[in-house]
Amino acid sequence: MKYLLLIYSNPARWEHPMFLHQHETLPAEERDARMNEFTALFTEITESGEFIDSAPLADPINSKTVRVRDKGLAITDGPFVDAKEHLAGYFVIDCETPERATEIASRFPDARDCAVEVRPIMEIAGMEM
Repeated sequence: MKYLLLIYSNPARWEHPMFLHQHETLPAEERDARMNEFTALFTEITESGEFIDSAPLADPINSKTVRVRDKGLAITDGPFVDAKEHLAGYFVIDCETPERATEIASRFPDARDCAVEVRPIMEIAGMEM
């Protein structure tokens, strides 16, 4: 079964260049340790064939939220909510069990400070999971 892992993160913690003015960054040693953990996890799921796809998402300042209400179109800048954490990227994995998908999600460094959502991907043909 395929799962979508939605990675929520606080970009200030990883010293994203757009957020350096926020003083909540991780120490260099912790950042390096987390990157090493992520690299090991990525290697593992790639070699096991569980990795399908992933992509980082652009800074939320570049996003638009679109709503259609009462036949009117409303487009606003930015994400739906104002929060320190934002949807930073995603992974698509293919695992035998939901427990394995959850175990993989728990190993993302972002899960320590923010969240990694695990959502089964439904098959379009019959809308089955």
